[in-house]
Parts: sequence; structure tokens; C-alpha cells
Amino acid sequence: MKIKTKIKFKYKSGEDAEIVFRSLEPDNIGYINSVVEGNYFICSLNGNSIGTILSTADDLVFCEIMVEKMSELMDQQ
Repeated sequence: MKIKTKIKFKYKSGEDAEIVFRSLEPDNIGYINSVVEGNYFICSLNGNSIGTILSTADDLVFCEIMVEKMSELMDQQ
């Protein structure tokens, strides 16, 4: 069975969305199709099982949180 899902992350600005996109793109190539639209970072996931999709989504969200935390640290300096 083919499973598709889309995850949208909303940011304060398009620049923030672009930073996340560029930060995660090397890790996403071949696994997640992602784009920036305005202040949204949008990821499309495709897989053959719900387990694969959930695992990929979990990894994606974890990495996105890390980029946000690093960005917050950089803003504090």
C-alpha cells in the first residue's frame, strides 16, 4: 500500500523557513520532498507502510526541533 502525507511547519518569516529548508535538505534528499512557500516549510512523505512514514516523520520533526534550538542560540549571541 502506498502512503502519502504532508507536514507543514509555519515560521515567523520566509527567511526562517528557508533556513530550516537549507539546514535539512542534505538529509532529506531521496527521502522527503520539501519546499518553502512563504513562511511555510512543507514536507511531502511517501512510503509503503505506516511504520516507515511514522519513523521518517519522527526523524523530520526531531531534526526540525534541533534547527530551531540552534537558531534560538544564534539569536541570543
